[in-house]
Amino acid sequence: MDIWWLILGMALLTFVIRYSLFAWPALRFAPVVRQGLQYVPTAVLSAIVVPGMLMPGGGQLALNLDNAYLLAGLATIVIAALSRHLLATIGGGLLVFFLLRGVLGQLPI
Repeated sequence: MDIWWLILGMALLTFVIRYSLFAWPALRFAPVVRQGLQYVPTAVLSAIVVPGMLMPGGGQLALNLDNAYLLAGLATIVIAALSRHLLATIGGGLLVFFLLRGVLGQLPI
């Protein structure tokens, strides 16, 4: 039963935090908070993507040249920096990833 109270509490807390922005539309954040909030999407995306690039098996760091995830991630960063185009970044990253998986013999057959 304790698990259900925990789930209910987390749901209520999440709802209150998100609803508060709609309930009080005149609420304004300090400039320092607004500046910090601009970095949240980058930090969250990095926290999701980087472990998958560096530890594709989930166990140990794979900092070698047969890690298609790492190489494709680095290529995607270069594509994004050069093109500044979201679709080119996604398409180019996927293309590099699957080409590397094919060349390294890691495609599931």
